[in-house]
Parts: sequence; structure tokens; C-alpha cells
Amino acid sequence: MAFESDKTMFEIYREKEFNRKFKVVYYTELTEHNKEFEINSALNGETIFDGFLKDGKKEPGKAAVKDILREMNSGDIKYSPEEIKNRLKEFLA
Repeated sequence: MAFESDKTMFEIYREKEFNRKFKVVYYTELTEHNKEFEINSALNGETIFDGFLKDGKKEPGKAAVKDILREMNSGDIKYSPEEIKNRLKEFLA
């Protein structure tokens, strides 16, 4: 069983306003400086997928999330939550 310190909570969301881009927020990496803005941005968006990355695989997991966002923001692809989970399965806690 993973302890809270062994995973990173994240959410992939889509902006409801502006350019409707897909974005990610890593909640457990927020600081007092950016916490309020990032949480409010995610709350104002449409949740696409959320979960936890294993800290031991956090960097490759974040790279995979970045690839998913790039593909979805290109306008050609919109992955379902199941497809995202499948692409990230090796990184998820």
C-alpha cells in the first residue's frame, strides 16, 4: 500500500473559457504562491481524468501526461478517461 508521500495527486482538465485547452494540475506539488490560482483554474474547468502518479515513476508519468495533453490540444484526438488510464497504467498508484 502506498503512503500519501509515495504518490502525486493530479487532474487533467479542460478549460471552459478562453481557448478550451486541456491542462494538468499536480495538486501535491502546489506551493502557497500558486495553490489558489491553480485550484481555481481546475475547479472552473471540466475534469477529464484524475488520479495519483507513483512517485518512483513520477517523471516518466508526467512526460506521458504531457504527451497526452499535446495530442489532445492538437485538436485531432480527445481521449476518454479509460484510454487515458490505459496509457498511464504503469505510472498510476
